[in-house]
Amino acid sequence: MTKNNRVKTAAFAALALTSTLLASAEGYQVNTLSTRQIGMGHTGTALHLDAESMFFNPAGLGFMTDNFSVSGSFTTIFAKATATLPDGAKYNTANDPSTPIMANAAFSIYDNLKAGVAFYTPYGSGIDWTDNWPGAVLNQSVSLKAFTLQPTLSWRITDKLSVGAGLTINWGNVNLSKGLVVPSTADMMLGILYQTGQLPVQPQMYQGTMPVSINLQGSANVSCGFNVGVMYDILDNLSVGVSYRSKVKMTVESGTAAVQYANQQAQLILNELDILNSTNFTASMPCPYVLSFGASWKPISALTLAADARLTGWNTYKALDIEFLDPLCAAYNQHIDKNYHNSWSASIGAEYKLTRRFDIRAGLMIDTDPISDQHYNPETPGMTKIEPTLGFSFSPVKGLAIDFAMMYVAGLGKDNVTCSYPDLLAAKLNPMMQLPLTQNFDASYKCHAFIPSIGVRYKF
Repeated sequence: MTKNNRVKTAAFAALALTSTLLASAEGYQVNTLSTRQIGMGHTGTALHLDAESMFFNPAGLGFMTDNFSVSGSFTTIFAKATATLPDGAKYNTANDPSTPIMANAAFSIYDNLKAGVAFYTPYGSGIDWTDNWPGAVLNQSVSLKAFTLQPTLSWRITDKLSVGAGLTINWGNVNLSKGLVVPSTADMMLGILYQTGQLPVQPQMYQGTMPVSINLQGSANVSCGFNVGVMYDILDNLSVGVSYRSKVKMTVESGTAAVQYANQQAQLILNELDILNSTNFTASMPCPYVLSFGASWKPISALTLAADARLTGWNTYKALDIEFLDPLCAAYNQHIDKNYHNSWSASIGAEYKLTRRFDIRAGLMIDTDPISDQHYNPETPGMTKIEPTLGFSFSPVKGLAIDFAMMYVAGLGKDNVTCSYPDLLAAKLNPMMQLPLTQNFDASYKCHAFIPSIGVRYKF
């Protein structure tokens, strides 16, 4: 394999890592960060939620009436995706559960001035298509985790009006495995090598088994943004709120790679791919802004109704740019068009105080999809989703509440979508074979998930 082809291979591996870091965040933008609010369809922009307001709307913290409030939530996402190929063959993921978490602590400085800190996982995903499915050259498995620490200050200007702001400190990591070589092209190359006498014995054909895979790991640098909001109690039983969580850039400066071969034959013939173990690159990706609007109403003292609408600014993801640190690789810097569009999600929820110690909740969220059908990668089986929720709380003693919730995610499906990818070995076989340098992977996708959650709150 020539030096140029090695560099192209390295460029493709870098592209795989950085595109996953953002794309998976889109596909699994976490809207399960409070057990109590999951039960209400993950509403919260216009609700007085004590410490948990720091995520939904920092202004809500200003309405906290207690001296101290802490809460924590642990959620497990059991997700499954199915890809159906044009020939009717179906392939399912074998995902490990994802586990978003949130922890909050807030206290009163004065009656109208509150402060606190929140820790949460705004983005995260885990998907495993297995090693040898037909789309393995695009993705075998990926694990993405993004973390945010948010110190917050909230000021209740009047009895009815509050404002709040938090600094978001963000970091994350990604672990990706994917195939590097198209099996059918590898079989073609083996046949040519055997026919021309370059292989002494008849080779073992791969016939769908991935000849070479790569595991890529990288960490994003710490980046900062902000989360601000305003909340107004129009009446004693009617509130409105607006919050804005800013866009931040997550930058990967370098990553580590490990190449895995299917057998000794692949290692002998394709060992030039070992260059991937030392390739360095840098890439920046936007984590988009989220603008939220909300209203809440208490028609009777025991019943709270809420509605939220959220606009996520995915149109900032126009392209993915990769630059290599080695000047010799500058000619192979990557500019990949993405052209995402903004997406909306809407939530409604209700909470009813059944007894002094027992609350019940229900909600519904609809989350729309920003991904283009022409750039649809199986590492991100995003689609419009309908998400009904149920929940309840039990308060064994004054100030303490234990929350339970369940969300079901029903994806509406994506039909006949495509993703193009480079065939790395085709460049090696050309001009002899005149093979296309780019191939397409076409499929239809469905997904669903069960999301149980447990949380605890305490205030005094």
